[in-house]
Amino acid sequence: MTSIETGIIGGSGFYQLKEVRNPQTIDVDTPYGPPSDQILTGEFMGRNVAFLARHGRGHRLNPSEVNYRANLFALKSLGVRRVFSVTAVGSLKEGIAPSDLVIPDQYVDLTFKREKTFFEKGIVAHVSMADPVCPALSRIAADSARKLGLTVHAGGTYVNMEGPQFSSRAESETYRKMGFDIIGMTQAVEAKLAKELELCFLPLAFVTDYDCWHEEEGPVSADMVVRILKKNIANSINLMAAILEHGDQADDCDCAHALQFAIMTGAKDISAAARSRLEPVIKKYLDQTNG
Repeated sequence: MTSIETGIIGGSGFYQLKEVRNPQTIDVDTPYGPPSDQILTGEFMGRNVAFLARHGRGHRLNPSEVNYRANLFALKSLGVRRVFSVTAVGSLKEGIAPSDLVIPDQYVDLTFKREKTFFEKGIVAHVSMADPVCPALSRIAADSARKLGLTVHAGGTYVNMEGPQFSSRAESETYRKMGFDIIGMTQAVEAKLAKELELCFLPLAFVTDYDCWHEEEGPVSADMVVRILKKNIANSINLMAAILEHGDQADDCDCAHALQFAIMTGAKDISAAARSRLEPVIKKYLDQTNG
């Protein structure tokens, strides 16, 4: 199979990438089960990409049902080195309006029903999440967005609720008082898992609403989100195309070394099952673990 370096995860409303040339859909199996859907591979802006609909085509999976581990591991197994994660979010600040783009650089994870690590059952690792997203890709994305005329907020904190219900007014006001910028239901776990797989992670969070705190706006509804999604999806495709034009500048980061000092289990103590399961990820570090 041709080397694929870029993976794209499409969020709500973003279930296909029609701009891909020579498209092929493939089934990918992982030690963590199947991903959300078949993966679309092909050429986009002269580069080989793999596209996966986070919620499955037709939006069959709610945020708690998504198999995030399988999704990220499937992309890794295809050779992907960088992941663009497109998602819809609510704004928690007046200055971040619907249709704006936020490229968050921090997460607060409030989810409680999801598998969040690959390192278990015979192997332990503690990766640093101090800087959860790729700084090099984030800079390129912000610059590209500005050139496209998008309103972009570089940086910010994304609070990840469990869902699938939207916030109560009390919850929304609490998140605002805590200083969070945007709210969503998916990206924090993806960021954690991408870090464990040493992938460059680029979050593209497009605002669809003001959650339910804004006095002059109605509370968020699925209908409201869908109406704004169409414009945001078009913007996200144009933006990803622009980012890929600068792909050769996207490796000025340390994302590919996130596990260098993170694996706690000595090489001789890693279970055979864990070694087999994670060999594509840990092979280069097996001789460096504490013995």
